[in-house]
Amino acid sequence: MQEIIVATLVIGVIGLVIGIALVAAGKKFYVAVDERVTQVRECLPGNNCGACGYAGCDAVASAIVSGEAPVNACPVGPASMVEKIGAIMGVEAEASMRKVAFVKCNGDCEHTSNKNNYVGIKDCRAAALAGVSTASCDYGCLGFGSCVKACSLDAIHIVNGVAVVDTSKCKGCGMCAAACPKGLIEVVRADKTYAVRCSNKDKGPAVKKVCSAGCLGCKICEKQCEHEAIQVEGNVAHIDYDKCVGCGKCAEKCPAKCIAKQ
Repeated sequence: MQEIIVATLVIGVIGLVIGIALVAAGKKFYVAVDERVTQVRECLPGNNCGACGYAGCDAVASAIVSGEAPVNACPVGPASMVEKIGAIMGVEAEASMRKVAFVKCNGDCEHTSNKNNYVGIKDCRAAALAGVSTASCDYGCLGFGSCVKACSLDAIHIVNGVAVVDTSKCKGCGMCAAACPKGLIEVVRADKTYAVRCSNKDKGPAVKKVCSAGCLGCKICEKQCEHEAIQVEGNVAHIDYDKCVGCGKCAEKCPAKCIAKQ
Protein backbone atom coordinates (compact mmCIF):
# COMPACT_ATOMS: atom_id res chain seq x y z
CA MET A 1 0.00 0.00 0.00
CA GLN A 2 2.86 2.37 0.85
CA GLU A 3 4.37 1.89 -2.61
CA ILE A 4 1.04 2.83 -4.23
CA ILE A 5 0.74 6.00 -2.17
CA VAL A 6 4.31 7.02 -2.98
CA ALA A 7 3.76 6.38 -6.72
CA THR A 8 0.54 8.40 -6.64
CA LEU A 9 2.26 11.31 -4.91
CA VAL A 10 5.16 11.24 -7.38
CA ILE A 11 2.80 11.26 -10.36
CA GLY A 12 0.78 14.06 -8.76
CA VAL A 13 3.89 16.18 -8.16
CA ILE A 14 5.12 15.59 -11.73
CA GLY A 15 1.72 16.57 -13.10
CA LEU A 16 1.66 19.71 -10.98
CA VAL A 17 5.13 20.73 -12.15
CA ILE A 18 4.22 20.13 -15.80
CA GLY A 19 0.99 22.09 -15.38
CA ILE A 20 2.81 25.06 -13.83
CA ALA A 21 5.40 24.93 -16.63
CA LEU A 22 2.69 24.93 -19.31
CA VAL A 23 0.90 27.88 -17.72
CA ALA A 24 4.18 29.81 -17.49
CA ALA A 25 5.05 28.99 -21.11
CA GLY A 26 1.59 29.99 -22.25
CA LYS A 27 1.90 33.38 -20.59
CA LYS A 28 5.44 33.94 -21.87
CA PHE A 29 4.70 33.03 -25.47
CA TYR A 30 1.16 34.38 -25.61
CA VAL A 31 0.40 36.31 -28.77
CA ALA A 32 -2.51 38.68 -28.57
CA VAL A 33 -5.11 38.08 -31.27
CA ASP A 34 -7.14 41.01 -32.50
CA GLU A 35 -10.75 40.12 -31.76
CA ARG A 36 -11.71 41.67 -35.08
CA VAL A 37 -10.06 38.73 -36.85
CA THR A 38 -12.58 36.39 -35.25
CA GLN A 39 -15.45 38.76 -36.02
CA VAL A 40 -14.45 39.10 -39.67
CA ARG A 41 -13.92 35.34 -39.96
CA GLU A 42 -17.46 34.74 -38.73
CA CYS A 43 -18.77 36.97 -41.55
CA LEU A 44 -16.95 35.06 -44.29
CA PRO A 45 -18.72 32.15 -46.05
CA GLY A 46 -16.23 29.51 -44.95
CA ASN A 47 -15.72 27.99 -48.40
CA ASN A 48 -11.91 28.22 -48.11
CA CYS A 49 -11.98 28.33 -51.91
CA GLY A 50 -8.93 30.56 -52.38
CA ALA A 51 -10.70 32.89 -54.82
CA CYS A 52 -9.52 35.85 -52.72
CA GLY A 53 -5.90 34.91 -53.36
CA TYR A 54 -5.29 33.74 -49.80
CA ALA A 55 -4.99 30.23 -48.37
CA GLY A 56 -8.48 30.32 -46.88
CA CYS A 57 -11.01 32.32 -44.88
CA ASP A 58 -8.80 32.46 -41.78
CA ALA A 59 -5.93 33.88 -43.80
CA VAL A 60 -7.99 36.53 -45.58
CA ALA A 61 -9.65 37.56 -42.30
CA SER A 62 -6.21 38.23 -40.81
CA ALA A 63 -5.19 40.09 -43.97
CA ILE A 64 -8.29 42.30 -43.85
CA VAL A 65 -7.72 43.24 -40.22
CA SER A 66 -4.01 43.92 -40.77
CA GLY A 67 -4.80 46.11 -43.77
CA GLU A 68 -3.11 43.83 -46.30
CA ALA A 69 -6.44 43.11 -48.03
CA PRO A 70 -9.52 45.30 -48.63
CA VAL A 71 -12.74 44.61 -46.75
CA ASN A 72 -14.30 43.31 -49.98
CA ALA A 73 -11.45 40.85 -50.61
CA CYS A 74 -13.83 37.87 -50.62
CA PRO A 75 -15.39 37.72 -54.09
CA VAL A 76 -17.94 35.01 -53.35
CA GLY A 77 -19.84 36.60 -50.47
CA PRO A 78 -22.96 38.80 -50.78
CA ALA A 79 -23.06 42.59 -50.41
CA SER A 80 -24.44 42.18 -46.88
CA MET A 81 -21.23 40.37 -45.88
CA VAL A 82 -19.08 43.27 -47.10
CA GLU A 83 -21.25 45.72 -45.17
CA LYS A 84 -20.78 43.74 -41.95
CA ILE A 85 -17.03 43.51 -42.42
CA GLY A 86 -16.89 47.22 -43.23
CA ALA A 87 -18.76 47.97 -40.00
CA ILE A 88 -16.28 45.87 -38.01
CA MET A 89 -13.35 47.67 -39.61
CA GLY A 90 -15.01 51.06 -39.35
CA VAL A 91 -14.92 51.80 -43.08
CA GLU A 92 -17.40 51.98 -45.93
CA ALA A 93 -16.95 49.52 -48.76
CA GLU A 94 -18.64 48.38 -51.90
CA ALA A 95 -19.12 44.72 -52.67
CA SER A 96 -16.60 43.34 -55.14
CA MET A 97 -17.87 42.68 -58.63
CA ARG A 98 -19.50 39.27 -58.85
CA LYS A 99 -17.65 36.78 -61.03
CA VAL A 100 -18.65 33.60 -62.79
CA ALA A 101 -16.88 30.85 -64.67
CA PHE A 102 -17.47 29.94 -68.30
CA VAL A 103 -16.25 27.03 -70.36
CA LYS A 104 -14.35 27.88 -73.53
CA CYS A 105 -15.73 24.89 -75.41
CA ASN A 106 -18.96 24.31 -77.29
CA GLY A 107 -17.97 20.91 -78.61
CA ASP A 108 -20.72 18.75 -77.17
CA CYS A 109 -21.90 15.47 -78.65
CA GLU A 110 -23.98 17.28 -81.27
CA HIS A 111 -21.03 19.21 -82.67
CA THR A 112 -18.22 16.68 -82.34
CA SER A 113 -17.82 12.96 -82.82
CA ASN A 114 -16.02 10.20 -80.92
CA LYS A 115 -12.69 9.11 -82.30
CA ASN A 116 -11.94 6.42 -79.70
CA ASN A 117 -13.12 4.83 -76.46
CA TYR A 118 -11.40 5.64 -73.20
CA VAL A 119 -10.99 2.89 -70.62
CA GLY A 120 -9.53 4.17 -67.39
CA ILE A 121 -10.12 6.48 -64.44
CA LYS A 122 -13.01 8.81 -65.19
CA ASP A 123 -11.02 11.92 -64.44
CA CYS A 124 -9.95 14.65 -66.85
CA ARG A 125 -6.51 15.01 -65.31
CA ALA A 126 -5.84 11.29 -65.57
CA ALA A 127 -6.98 11.25 -69.18
CA ALA A 128 -4.87 14.31 -69.99
CA LEU A 129 -1.78 12.72 -68.44
CA ALA A 130 -2.41 9.66 -70.61
CA GLY A 131 -2.71 11.92 -73.67
CA VAL A 132 -6.22 10.64 -74.36
CA SER A 133 -9.06 12.60 -75.92
CA THR A 134 -12.25 10.78 -76.87
CA ALA A 135 -13.80 13.64 -78.83
CA SER A 136 -12.75 14.51 -82.37
CA CYS A 137 -11.42 17.91 -81.19
CA ASP A 138 -8.16 17.58 -79.26
CA TYR A 139 -8.61 21.04 -77.73
CA GLY A 140 -12.07 20.43 -76.30
CA CYS A 141 -13.58 19.40 -72.99
CA LEU A 142 -12.71 15.86 -71.97
CA GLY A 143 -16.05 15.50 -70.22
CA PHE A 144 -14.95 13.34 -67.28
CA GLY A 145 -15.98 15.90 -64.67
CA SER A 146 -12.87 16.91 -62.73
CA CYS A 147 -14.40 20.38 -62.59
CA VAL A 148 -17.67 18.98 -61.25
CA LYS A 149 -15.86 17.24 -58.40
CA ALA A 150 -13.95 20.43 -57.58
CA CYS A 151 -17.08 22.59 -57.29
CA SER A 152 -18.57 22.70 -53.78
CA LEU A 153 -21.55 24.74 -54.97
CA ASP A 154 -22.95 22.24 -57.50
CA ALA A 155 -22.60 24.99 -60.11
CA ILE A 156 -21.04 23.01 -62.96
CA HIS A 157 -22.14 19.77 -64.63
CA ILE A 158 -21.31 17.67 -67.65
CA VAL A 159 -24.13 18.12 -70.14
CA ASN A 160 -24.07 16.23 -73.43
CA GLY A 161 -20.35 15.58 -73.09
CA VAL A 162 -19.15 19.07 -72.16
CA ALA A 163 -18.96 21.08 -68.93
CA VAL A 164 -21.70 23.70 -68.49
CA VAL A 165 -21.78 26.35 -65.74
CA ASP A 166 -24.96 27.25 -63.87
CA THR A 167 -24.31 30.97 -63.45
CA SER A 168 -27.13 31.29 -60.90
CA LYS A 169 -25.11 29.13 -58.50
CA CYS A 170 -21.56 30.00 -59.52
CA LYS A 171 -19.63 32.32 -57.19
CA GLY A 172 -16.53 32.63 -59.35
CA CYS A 173 -14.20 30.91 -56.88
CA GLY A 174 -12.13 29.41 -59.71
CA MET A 175 -11.85 25.90 -58.27
CA CYS A 176 -13.24 24.40 -61.48
CA ALA A 177 -10.75 26.39 -63.55
CA ALA A 178 -7.88 25.10 -61.44
CA ALA A 179 -9.10 21.52 -61.89
CA CYS A 180 -9.35 21.67 -65.70
CA PRO A 181 -6.12 20.23 -67.19
CA LYS A 182 -6.75 21.93 -70.53
CA GLY A 183 -7.36 25.40 -69.15
CA LEU A 184 -10.79 25.61 -70.75
CA ILE A 185 -12.50 27.40 -67.86
CA GLU A 186 -12.11 31.11 -67.28
CA VAL A 187 -13.48 33.29 -64.49
CA VAL A 188 -14.78 36.69 -65.59
CA ARG A 189 -17.03 39.44 -64.29
CA ALA A 190 -20.66 38.35 -64.30
CA ASP A 191 -21.78 41.53 -66.03
CA LYS A 192 -19.73 40.63 -69.11
CA THR A 193 -22.37 38.92 -71.17
CA TYR A 194 -20.70 37.22 -74.12
CA ALA A 195 -18.03 34.56 -74.30
CA VAL A 196 -16.12 32.69 -77.01
CA ARG A 197 -16.88 29.03 -76.45
CA CYS A 198 -13.92 27.59 -78.31
CA SER A 199 -10.22 26.97 -77.67
CA ASN A 200 -9.23 25.29 -80.94
CA LYS A 201 -6.10 26.96 -82.29
CA ASP A 202 -6.11 25.20 -85.67
CA LYS A 203 -7.05 26.95 -88.88
CA GLY A 204 -10.65 27.08 -90.08
CA PRO A 205 -10.72 24.04 -92.42
CA ALA A 206 -9.14 21.82 -89.77
CA VAL A 207 -11.57 23.06 -87.14
CA LYS A 208 -14.61 22.30 -89.32
CA LYS A 209 -13.48 18.69 -89.67
CA VAL A 210 -13.59 18.08 -85.92
CA CYS A 211 -16.26 20.46 -84.60
CA SER A 212 -19.19 22.17 -86.27
CA ALA A 213 -19.29 24.83 -83.53
CA GLY A 214 -15.60 25.73 -83.44
CA CYS A 215 -14.09 29.15 -84.09
CA LEU A 216 -12.95 29.44 -87.72
CA GLY A 217 -10.68 32.41 -87.14
CA CYS A 218 -12.53 34.22 -89.93
CA LYS A 219 -12.36 37.61 -88.14
CA ILE A 220 -15.97 38.50 -88.97
CA CYS A 221 -16.44 39.21 -85.27
CA GLU A 222 -13.55 41.69 -85.36
CA LYS A 223 -15.16 43.60 -88.22
CA GLN A 224 -18.51 43.79 -86.40
CA CYS A 225 -17.13 45.17 -83.15
CA GLU A 226 -17.07 48.96 -82.98
CA HIS A 227 -15.09 48.94 -79.75
CA GLU A 228 -12.18 46.70 -80.81
CA ALA A 229 -13.13 44.39 -77.97
CA ILE A 230 -12.66 41.12 -79.84
CA GLN A 231 -9.57 39.97 -81.69
CA VAL A 232 -8.55 36.73 -83.37
CA GLU A 233 -5.28 35.53 -81.88
CA GLY A 234 -3.81 32.13 -82.63
CA ASN A 235 -6.74 31.35 -84.94
CA VAL A 236 -9.31 31.75 -82.15
CA ALA A 237 -11.29 34.82 -81.07
CA HIS A 238 -10.65 36.44 -77.68
CA ILE A 239 -12.79 39.08 -75.96
CA ASP A 240 -11.22 42.00 -74.10
CA TYR A 241 -13.78 42.45 -71.31
CA ASP A 242 -12.43 45.85 -70.39
CA LYS A 243 -13.62 47.07 -73.80
CA CYS A 244 -16.68 44.88 -74.39
CA VAL A 245 -20.04 46.64 -73.95
CA GLY A 246 -22.15 43.53 -74.49
CA CYS A 247 -23.84 44.66 -77.68
CA GLY A 248 -23.85 41.13 -79.10
CA LYS A 249 -22.98 42.06 -82.69
CA CYS A 250 -20.09 39.62 -82.74
CA ALA A 251 -22.34 36.76 -81.62
CA GLU A 252 -25.01 37.69 -84.14
CA LYS A 253 -22.64 37.48 -87.10
CA CYS A 254 -20.46 34.57 -85.99
CA PRO A 255 -20.93 31.88 -88.69
CA ALA A 256 -20.03 29.04 -86.30
CA LYS A 257 -22.19 30.44 -83.48
CA CYS A 258 -19.36 29.83 -81.03
CA ILE A 259 -19.87 33.25 -79.40
CA ALA A 260 -22.78 33.09 -77.01
CA LYS A 261 -24.22 34.56 -73.83
CA GLN A 262 -22.87 33.20 -70.59
